Amino acid sequence: MDESAKPRTETDGAVLPELGPVKRVVLKLSGESLAGDGGYGIDPGSLDSTAQGVIEAVEAGAELAVVVGGGNIFRGSQVADELGIEGATADYMSMLGTVINAMALQAALEGRGVETRVQTAIEIQEVAEPYIRRRAIRHLEKGRVVIFGGGTGNPFFTTDTGGALRALEIGADALLMAKNRVDGVYDKDPMRYPDAVRLPRLNYMDLLSNNLSVMDHTAATLCSGENLPIVVFDILKEGNLRRILQGEEVGSLVWGTANGGGGG
Repeated sequence: MDESAKPRTETDGAVLPELGPVKRVVLKLSGESLAGDGGYGIDPGSLDSTAQGVIEAVEAGAELAVVVGGGNIFRGSQVADELGIEGATADYMSMLGTVINAMALQAALEGRGVETRVQTAIEIQEVAEPYIRRRAIRHLEKGRVVIFGGGTGNPFFTTDTGGALRALEIGADALLMAKNRVDGVYDKDPMRYPDAVRLPRLNYMDLLSNNLSVMDHTAATLCSGENLPIVVFDILKEGNLRRILQGEEVGSLVWGTANGGGGG
């Protein structure tokens, strides 16, 4: 992490987190971000927009890894009971959905000249490398984008937790939580409540105690335990990824002591 990416202390002793420029990051994408307005499958326009955002980060010099969800293909937690499938089996089916998305994003990036590798937590050697931490880091050092599919490889864990885990394993400077048309963390759903207030600075306990819809509690607890900064931002706004990498304030930062709207 850049030396400027350290908590800044004000004269009153309160620590205000200022991320500063970052280089190695994990970008967490929801499966729905690839589905477009239809909410299911892979929308060509949404895939193209996502690929352009990744290319923007690569051109800015980032060592970029991507963790992608699979809710646009299969959401096991919602349909397991309806289909009569046990929870573990439904979760493995969802993991395969993330691999489909990873392959689609890889094809979109390589079609634009960006060297990319897919690594999966469950072995599918015909289409992807198995996840090997040291190999993933080496790919990043060589300027390749690494897309992690298959979540953690274990049922009952979300891809949010997979994103936090991979970020810690590869020594990422931050976990970037990409949202669609939502530019940060709000005190309530901005799509439903016009008076919702964006919270530019929060601490980890704000996510855990206020039930803010950013990530699941397991992922938030993991980030908190290792003090991994989380940036929540709108990926559809052109230039946002580049601005984050350059140290500009974008969206909401979850790290250290809350400032303002946070509860720390």
